[in-house]
Amino acid sequence: MRLKLTERDMAIMREITRWRFLLARQIKILCGFSSQRACDRRVKKLIEAGYIERKYLIVGIPRLYMVTRKAVQTFGLPYYTPNIRIEQITHDIAVIDTAIFLITKENVDSASIITERDLKHKAGFGNCNKHFPDFTYTKDGHSCCVEIELSAKKLSTLERNIKNNYVAHNSQRWYVDNSKVQVNITAVGAKYGGIEIIPLEGVIEYVRNI
Repeated sequence: MRLKLTERDMAIMREITRWRFLLARQIKILCGFSSQRACDRRVKKLIEAGYIERKYLIVGIPRLYMVTRKAVQTFGLPYYTPNIRIEQITHDIAVIDTAIFLITKENVDSASIITERDLKHKAGFGNCNKHFPDFTYTKDGHSCCVEIELSAKKLSTLERNIKNNYVAHNSQRWYVDNSKVQVNITAVGAKYGGIEIIPLEGVIEYVRNI
């Protein structure tokens, strides 16, 4: 029997597409399911229909859900992600959790969020080596970029990224879980305004308890 698609099904595929992948718990929140069980049941139907696939790539991290080539071709989705960079998975999960935190805790409009993937796509291939923040959002006419920083970068690279963000946005938020990273951002960012450094731990704890 052919699956009758709903608007929520399309929302699931759109959210997965723009973030590259989602965890099951992230799909539940971003797509407005009342329970994880209800979410898992619907996602299972999309898997059986060939629109979503799930992969278990790292011990200790839940399965990742991605759209299939069939879904991209059938629904005209903008991206297909055949491979996930293993070394980026932990970072990318934190990025998505931070977006969920802003949406649910700080009332950021999900539609105003532009992911790094979309930013790169809009910039075109000529800017493929340019740094882009993990995502941006707009609230009350105020443009903010968000960076999730889990490891210390070279100070010259960090300053270049902070400067680029400063020029392009009203403010920038850096979510960190490393004291050295926090010290470096504080030192390098002292010459620029509109920089907020936020512990990532509280964000992750909040989202896991939704």
